[in-house]
Amino acid sequence: MRVLLTSPVFPPDLGGPAVYVPSLGRFLVERGHSVKVVAFCSEPEPAGHPFEVVAIPRGPLPVRYLKAFFAVWRAARDVDVVYVNEHLALLHVLAARLRRKPCVIRIMVDGAWEIAHRKGWCGDDGIVAFQGKDYGWKVRLTRFLQRRWWKWCTKIISCSEFLRQILVCHHGVAPDKVQRIFNAYHGPATESVTETRGAAREALGLEPERRYLLTICRLMGWKRVDGILEALAGLPEDVQLLVAGDGDMEEEWKALAQRLGVGDRAHFLGNVPHARIPLYIRAADVFVLNSEYEGLSHTLLEVLVLGTPIVASGVCGNPEVVEDRVNGLLVDPADPGTLRRALEELLGDEALGRGFVEAGLRRAGEFERATTFSEVEAVLTRASGGTLGPT
Repeated sequence: MRVLLTSPVFPPDLGGPAVYVPSLGRFLVERGHSVKVVAFCSEPEPAGHPFEVVAIPRGPLPVRYLKAFFAVWRAARDVDVVYVNEHLALLHVLAARLRRKPCVIRIMVDGAWEIAHRKGWCGDDGIVAFQGKDYGWKVRLTRFLQRRWWKWCTKIISCSEFLRQILVCHHGVAPDKVQRIFNAYHGPATESVTETRGAAREALGLEPERRYLLTICRLMGWKRVDGILEALAGLPEDVQLLVAGDGDMEEEWKALAQRLGVGDRAHFLGNVPHARIPLYIRAADVFVLNSEYEGLSHTLLEVLVLGTPIVASGVCGNPEVVEDRVNGLLVDPADPGTLRRALEELLGDEALGRGFVEAGLRRAGEFERATTFSEVEAVLTRASGGTLGPT
């Protein structure tokens, strides 16, 4: 089978698709398929992959997407199926359609909501409140276009049941057209990360006597790092917060940390190289994900496998990874008080944290790469008409 993959980000840039697409591409090549990738990427000629990568450079958004359209249109001529990993997918899907190639799309978010949220068209409404409400012609047009490109696709993969239900219940997608396939864990095996908490802290230059909270995310508004900072302000002085990632809200949240009096306890690390992320996970006492939206967090999977206690927001796809009081604690992302109490509980009860870690490791098999990618391979094979093997 000859597969064309598309991605909105690609290494060395960070983000879920930048992990997922190269990993899936390698898996498909190992299975004997031919793979090509078209991706937005800051590196003009990405190297080190067992497949060709056509990089679309950064630039004005309309120009970027036009370049991507023509790149997909050219590449789709010689493939059996196009697998789109975009939430702004109109031109990618249209290029496949014009080539008369079957197209599968992977849904990581309701793209209409993300666009409306970024543009301020829906106020502060989250993805659940957004469904079914009328915000004016811009949102109506965005929803119309999104439903159109979904209609053109042969099959839709959603990374969580939460997202699948949004498509079926709010967008009218036929239940048999959209299939939930969990994201895969792409990090190192648990046993290969040998550093203890103390050794990881020493390697990172962290103070051994402090207690560390860790969050890893793009610094966008719905990630609600502000709530973590407010919770931190109510915790003892020895508790520090490590924030790995960058984004639009970085300077605003740094200023908030200063106003809350925790500027010296909240450490904004910027984009941490992915190879060092396991060290930070092992160094932390508690991992925190306080976002208002997650399709299915790659980072939660990594923390689950590497064995650090988790406090996560009980929204969207998070409860499909973290079951409250079984393998972590779930909180309301809009309530810093609840978050603070959850953090106090885990920081004060190491036995509770160990129990959560053990339960999380028992669930980790559901997110193994071989399991989830085999499901994706089966979807692509059926969409392509059953063409198997190398070409």
